[in-house]
Amino acid sequence: MAEAGFGVLLLFCFLASGLVYYINCPENGNKTETRERPNIIIILADDIGWGDLWTKQSDNTTPWLNMLKLEGKRLTDFHSPASTCSPSRAALLTGRHGLRNGVTHNFAEGSVGGLPLNETTFAQLLHDAGYYTAMIGKWHLGHNGLYNPIHRVKCFDYYLGIPYSNDMGCTDMPGFNLPSCSPCGKYRSRKHGGCDTKIALPLFENQSILEQPLDLWNLTGQYAKAASRQILTARKRGQPLLLYVALAHMHVPLFHYRLLNVTAKDAYSASLSDMDNLVGSIKLAAEMFSMENTLIWFTGDNGPWEQKCQFAGSAGPFLGRWQTSRGGGSAKKTTWEGGHRVPTVVLWPGRISPNTSSNALLSGLDIFPTVLSLAGVEPPSDRRYDGIDITHVLLHDSDTGHKSLMHPNSGAAGQFGDLQTVRVGRHKAFYITGSAEACGGAKGKQQMHDPPLIFELSRDVAEGSPLDPSSVEYQAVLREVEREREAVLWDIATDNVSTADYSITQAAFPCCQPHNPVCRCHSVG
Repeated sequence: MAEAGFGVLLLFCFLASGLVYYINCPENGNKTETRERPNIIIILADDIGWGDLWTKQSDNTTPWLNMLKLEGKRLTDFHSPASTCSPSRAALLTGRHGLRNGVTHNFAEGSVGGLPLNETTFAQLLHDAGYYTAMIGKWHLGHNGLYNPIHRVKCFDYYLGIPYSNDMGCTDMPGFNLPSCSPCGKYRSRKHGGCDTKIALPLFENQSILEQPLDLWNLTGQYAKAASRQILTARKRGQPLLLYVALAHMHVPLFHYRLLNVTAKDAYSASLSDMDNLVGSIKLAAEMFSMENTLIWFTGDNGPWEQKCQFAGSAGPFLGRWQTSRGGGSAKKTTWEGGHRVPTVVLWPGRISPNTSSNALLSGLDIFPTVLSLAGVEPPSDRRYDGIDITHVLLHDSDTGHKSLMHPNSGAAGQFGDLQTVRVGRHKAFYITGSAEACGGAKGKQQMHDPPLIFELSRDVAEGSPLDPSSVEYQAVLREVEREREAVLWDIATDNVSTADYSITQAAFPCCQPHNPVCRCHSVG
């Protein structure tokens, strides 16, 4: 694909400028210490579908991610901890469900709080253990005061990114969205057809706003250069690196490198290629700066946003047919497979067997205990965790993962955070279904299920035909589902849990110049 080649060349130029600087700088620090503990790069794609990658249709669009698959281990039964932004990210960083860490739904532009400050992230623990920690991209866990990723208890040494989703603020040149959004300031109301039109989308560097509104079409290049600089900084300091990159891709509004002339029909493919180029630039930077002993973990925060129609990704075979046959969507915000099963691959040259896969039942919750284990760091003992250490899967080709996995309500039905869907082995039980918006605006009616709907995923990946409640198989599975669910709920009820502050105030809106229309400024920080 010509566009992909252009993007790689463009990003290579960004990296090359950093490489010249690196070659002329002497090495510092203890190289032995750096080799003993792995450098860890975690890349989190936004709203990506399980079917967006590693298919014949995407082969020419995502050559770098195809390379990661060939050089690493693909995790085919890997699930986001929740099916929407803030809860998924909080659970990934803490290894704890929202009912424990307090984050059960998304934070807003004017949110006072964020991820509770008494919750401990793996970034904080690795920082305390001597890692250089950097974050690039979407935070969405609170931006006000101490909840900023820089302020947050020694969480990150460096931050460049947006405080929440890229549709939560206007830009001068909006990307592709449904409905189409207008440039900043065109409408008096703050919301117009789902678009923010009054407050501009900010780009933060550390705790200061770098530009507002940001230029979406230049964001990939800025992220690529920042990643290169942070990799170089860790190398110069002689510290092991934790780099957490939370992409704006593939969330609407879609965007790509600005020199391409792309129609709405090809917008998703162009943005997917743009994301792939960014992943490639990060991998290339690690290699160019001799960052040996580096693990790269690519995954997603939730499935595609179906109501965005042609601007949403593909859930692959995970169609949620029981739901879609009754109206409504079965991807983002839902506990159907399309909402939380995400494309995932882990690469670690010399340690993880190349071009392999595992069908172990795994989760983004597992990133917390696994990276701590690889770094030789113990988590706090005053709370309990939902993730498991999966080094045996990554390093020793085991296919043993979770015995059971709980999927929380993420906005489609029921109470936020409730563990209403239970996976045990190859079976999956739903206690509540419905209410996600599909392309076209239809919603499914919320329904309680007592006894629950149970699907056998190895025979029915599309979740179309539940088991007969009178069958022997159903009765045996139901007993196991209820045991597992009750054990987890009791464990949470007796745990050290947190409560997030979801209050909103005008003063919490990020605004570099409050008296300027749409908070317009550049290079304030």
